[in-house]
Amino acid sequence: MANRPEQLDTSIKIVTPENIAFEYRVAGPFRRLPAYLIDLAVRLAALLAGSLVFAMIFGFAGLGSVGWGLTLVWWFLLAWFYGGFFEAYFNGRTPGKMAMSIRVLSINGQPIGGLQAVLRNVLRSIDCQPLIFYLVGLVAASCNDRFQRLGDLACGTMVVVEERPWLHGVARTGEPEAIRIAGLIPANYQASRTLARALAAYVQRRRYFSFGRRMEIARPLAEPLRKQFNLPINTNLDILLCGLYERTFITDNRNESALKTGSPFAQTNNVPPVVAARAGSPFAEPPPVINKEIAVAAAMAEHDAAQRPQTGMNETGMNESGT
Repeated sequence: MANRPEQLDTSIKIVTPENIAFEYRVAGPFRRLPAYLIDLAVRLAALLAGSLVFAMIFGFAGLGSVGWGLTLVWWFLLAWFYGGFFEAYFNGRTPGKMAMSIRVLSINGQPIGGLQAVLRNVLRSIDCQPLIFYLVGLVAASCNDRFQRLGDLACGTMVVVEERPWLHGVARTGEPEAIRIAGLIPANYQASRTLARALAAYVQRRRYFSFGRRMEIARPLAEPLRKQFNLPINTNLDILLCGLYERTFITDNRNESALKTGSPFAQTNNVPPVVAARAGSPFAEPPPVINKEIAVAAAMAEHDAAQRPQTGMNETGMNESGT
């Protein structure tokens, strides 16, 4: 039985039945605690506002006991259905979760349903034991790699960090080694549209990854490129992708080839399509929102497809004659 690969960070991958992979970063206790405190403050403020309204309406009418009873009903609704209401109608987010950029998902990556939202919040009464110190929930969350408390385990949910847009124009790596490798790439090499998008996603986000995570993501795409460019075997694959990004988006002179072929992209100062889309160019095709590892895999598949006709090799490493 194969050993489970060691988890390098809090990122998890979910593969759908259609064999499409999505990656999420689960939210740990230190990110969920501020969200809970914000929601608690909102509930207390709502309780105070409701009690004042009931006191004014029924107090002047001499029905103070009715106002007090409605206040208790209001607190019951806030205590047991506040989280379920917001998570069911606001895509798994409460005001606290919105402030902390986290939300609740099903473990299969789908949005949670109303029953899941209500049940996981009702079971919070068990997670918060003893009293309000949440020791039960904390112990349960520490025993699994998705930080699921008992309510999440029972409902099949998890709390993930919402990814914010990170692609803002052309990034400059500023690393001398990347610039040096960019100069070693053949002058006639042009990255495909899919490869350009994968490079943009990787370089823009790599600063958020650990060294091990960078190597893991870069290896499937960078290793074949290293062999194609005849670079030394000890070449840093992370820096290689940065160098190819530098070559593609910054130092690559594509305007000349665009003018020769009559491409309309020559009107945009020869900016690659993914960059032109950010700049609002009418000629650019807006890049789809894709997961970074999906982009790398797609670029890898395109690279392999382009190389097979040239080498005459099939997927098993044999030529057309079967030798």
